[in-house]
Amino acid sequence: MSAPPPPYPGKGQEAGYPAQPPPPQGYGQPYGAPPPAGQPGYPQQQGQTTVVVAQPAVTVVQQFRESPVHTRCPHCQAEVVTATQFETGSFTWIICLVLCIVGCDLGCCFIPFCVDGCKDVTHSCPNCKTVISRYNRM
Repeated sequence: MSAPPPPYPGKGQEAGYPAQPPPPQGYGQPYGAPPPAGQPGYPQQQGQTTVVVAQPAVTVVQQFRESPVHTRCPHCQAEVVTATQFETGSFTWIICLVLCIVGCDLGCCFIPFCVDGCKDVTHSCPNCKTVISRYNRM
């Protein structure tokens, strides 16, 4: 049988390279590892320290649009799903005017008054009936 191949030559003079100086002290340690004891420039660690990181409070901004929203009523402090009501707003009148100018003046210009997608939305509390928010299209 033949002999196994020689192992990969290591660093240093046996591989034919000049000897390298040792790395500086503290070099090559894993990230976050404490420095060796007695190393100049680093204070001695007495024990473990606990670090408390305070995170800011996250506030959720609710978007009141066409559909009802689950929220807390600012008036009666009840957790409710808002009641929505569609009302004629400035966007409805502008669409009506544009349709009239384009030539839909034989009653077709009044179609936006029948379409909820052209109206503003009012969100109110179903318990105390106060208006919580209003979504304007314009």
